[in-house]
Amino acid sequence: MSLIETNPKRTSEGILEHVNICCRALEDKKVEDLTILDMRETLAITDYFVIATGTSQPHLRALFKEMDQVLTGLEYEIPSKCKDYYSEWVVVDAIDFVIHLFSKEKRNYYSLEQLWKDAPIISPG
Repeated sequence: MSLIETNPKRTSEGILEHVNICCRALEDKKVEDLTILDMRETLAITDYFVIATGTSQPHLRALFKEMDQVLTGLEYEIPSKCKDYYSEWVVVDAIDFVIHLFSKEKRNYYSLEQLWKDAPIISPG
């Protein structure tokens, strides 16, 4: 059962608004190369991927902390917060959407946009 079905406050429009709130917060923290992938038709476990690049390990740490605060403010209970900054790929799984924060090198290496190239790209709103 999806979170939308169990939490009537989280509609498709509401989830996208939460994604956009997170994106605005990331942009305020000077994230680079922000991309949103619409995964609704591609992947059954989440609606969106937010993919962004940090400039350094301290920057990745600051981005993670910002996402943790923003999502807590939106009343998300985050089941998975992979905060291994040294791996240069920080993942915040908000169930409805997943935030991937990369170093430039790791983002190029894993190339999620290429892996999920059939997923539509959405402009942050």
